[in-house]
Amino acid sequence: QVQLVESGGGLVQPGGSLRLSCAASGSIFSIYSMAWYRQAPGKERELVAIITSGGNTYYVDSLKGRVTISRDKDKNTAYLEMNSLKPEDTAVYYCNAVLRSSKAFWGQGTQVTVSS
Repeated sequence: QVQLVESGGGLVQPGGSLRLSCAASGSIFSIYSMAWYRQAPGKERELVAIITSGGNTYYVDSLKGRVTISRDKDKNTAYLEMNSLKPEDTAVYYCNAVLRSSKAFWGQGTQVTVSS
């Protein structure tokens, strides 16, 4: 079992930046990858970025250049740095962890609102 707790969401003006954090606990040594997803009102949950235990990263094309995913293994925490935020980035952002067994876990989500 893995528990994930997101933080760092909030209200930010267009053009601003935020850094989201995802603290993992439990069977952390079994984690193969961590990822961030987001779900806007009335829309399906979509992938934002992935980072593997080896440090490889993947970003969806629409967000490349504006987001950076990273992971601090010592702190068992993954981060999502977001820049040049737009109103359409408003969503609940979820942290995801996939174990080497392919079992997946989700955090409770953190709200990001981009508005002036």
